[in-house]
Amino acid sequence: MTTNERLRGSIVAARLHPTGLAERIGVDPKTVERWITKGRLPHRTHRVAVAGALEVDEAYLWPEILGQQVTQSASVAELLELHPTRASVPHDTWQQLYGSAREAMDILTYAGSFLFEQHEITEVLRTKSREGVRCRFLIGDETSDAVRLRAEEEGTSGGLEGRIQLHRRYLRDVVGLPGIEVRTHGTTLYNSLFRFDQDLLVNGHAYGAPAGHSPVMHLRRVPGGRMWEHFMRSFEEVWDSGTPIEK
Repeated sequence: MTTNERLRGSIVAARLHPTGLAERIGVDPKTVERWITKGRLPHRTHRVAVAGALEVDEAYLWPEILGQQVTQSASVAELLELHPTRASVPHDTWQQLYGSAREAMDILTYAGSFLFEQHEITEVLRTKSREGVRCRFLIGDETSDAVRLRAEEEGTSGGLEGRIQLHRRYLRDVVGLPGIEVRTHGTTLYNSLFRFDQDLLVNGHAYGAPAGHSPVMHLRRVPGGRMWEHFMRSFEEVWDSGTPIEK
């Protein structure tokens, strides 16, 4: 018999008690105690509910599920499409994702020039604000070492920094609108992320190549899947470290 210390610790970190968790997910408190003290593996429905309530990865709480076919299938099901480059993502796809967002729109990038040049992103943000959608935009800090290094690696020293300054100027026009928040960040950008409710476009980055030349995964959140949650946890960490910009 092995106790589940990860589950116990996650409940404490969420400022809950096993009884409170039981009430939240609709099970008997003794059931939660058995999951902890006897290391019992819950049914998949309960695992997903617990992971959601505690805001942690299901596989972190129960590593043994990684080998289960249902977990692997759910993660595969998250991938709707793989585009060879960001430039190959159809314009209509972006428009459909912008237009259909009803709850949340999150963007993580350095400059995101294509958003301003091809999609009039500030107008999109104004529309989403009127519709009551929460929008969070993370743009690069051009003074950071990470941004300067990225510009050097792309062979555009000074260019990336200048685009960031320009686009931040545009974003100031929407700062302060209901639901709109903009922050700068100086983190290493392994992926640019574009989240629209349950859809997520993940634009990977390759050394020496502009982001527009790199592949994009189109993910849709699936209960029990791991990729959507994995990337969105990354977004949240960068968001927490970001600096709000003033109007």
